[in-house]
Order: sequence, then structure tokens, then C-alpha cells
Amino acid sequence: MASPTEAVPPVPTLPHGRATRLLDVTLASLALAMAAPLLAVAAIAIKLTSPGPVFYRQRRVGRGGRVFELLKLRTMVVGAEHLGAGIYVTADDPRITPVGRWLRRWSIDELPNLVNVIRGEMAIVGPRPTVPAQVVRYTPRQLRRLAVKPGITGWAQIHGRTELPWPERIELDLWYVEHRSLLLDLKIILRTFGLLVTGRGLYSSDLHQGFGPE
Repeated sequence: MASPTEAVPPVPTLPHGRATRLLDVTLASLALAMAAPLLAVAAIAIKLTSPGPVFYRQRRVGRGGRVFELLKLRTMVVGAEHLGAGIYVTADDPRITPVGRWLRRWSIDELPNLVNVIRGEMAIVGPRPTVPAQVVRYTPRQLRRLAVKPGITGWAQIHGRTELPWPERIELDLWYVEHRSLLLDLKIILRTFGLLVTGRGLYSSDLHQGFGPE
């Protein structure tokens, strides 16, 4: 069976930069070490309250159209992508487990993304990686979103996340691709902490403007 990304034309990629990669690996390694106890508690809570694996793995598209396996803590029932709204998630989604709702509120479910950063598949800052089925619908302009590594947080993330309509989110990501710098990355990282406190933009109120699972 052909891969969903085979229809994606080659995407010119931009260099990641040694300084940025060093910052990514350093921050990801430190954060993962500090978060280890929290991840252990979360893993136990997931196993005790919901049948299924602790980690959720999903194929996402990275820089240049390359597919990789995104790691997250599981926050929904097993097989959720085949139930209800599919890849879209709303605030009152019954597929989210009680523990999963708490993990999502504080973005703890995304901590395993740090492993993807260490592997070199993701960066700390960049457009959020999406699923192959959405990438094949990109316009030639939107494909420029794949010119850089996807990130744990990004310019669109600190401006509303999934609350924003898809066209607005992708324009914010394209702006980041065109203006990215180490200083901008540091600014985004700092503003992300404020986003975690407020919990703003966790869910989309409109399935048609949703971007699928974060």
C-alpha cells in the first residue's frame, strides 16, 4: 500500500543550525530528567485507571515530508481515532479519560515529545507536526511548513493553538519559517510557560477548523 506522504512533492529544507540543535538537545535532556518522576506517576495513573498502553504512538510528518512516530502519554481510550470525531478532539470529548483530561490540561501528555527532540525528529520550537492525511491536502505554499523541524511549541501555539482557524494557524507557522532565529525561539519558549498556566487553546470549538490531535 502506498504511503500517504508519497503524494507530497520534495520539500526544500532549511538548515537547523548547530546552536539551535545544541539548545534543543540540552533543554530536552534536562527537561526529561526533571520530569522523570512526574512521568512515572502519570504512567501509573494511566495504567490504574484505563486499560491499554501508557504511551500513544502516531505517525506524523516532519521536516521534508519524512514520517516519524510521535510519542505521547495516552489520554484517550484505546482506538479513539476510530471513534466519534476521529482525529479531532473537543473540550467535552467523551473519549478522553479522567486522568487524560488532567494530563492534557497541563500538557504533561506531550512530555514524551522530548524523546523525539533528542532523536532529532523534532525541535523544541517549530510548527506542530501533523498527520499524513492532512499533509497531502497542503497547497504548494503550505508545504513550506515542512521546511523546518516540527516543534513541541511554536509561534502558532503561543497565539491560540487549536482555538485558531486552520488558515490562520498555518499562516503563523509560515511566518515563523520565514523569520525564525535563536532569539525568536527563546521568546516562544518563555511565552509557552504562560500558556501552560492559562490552559488557553487546548481544544477547538469547531471540528472544521480543528487541526487534529496535538
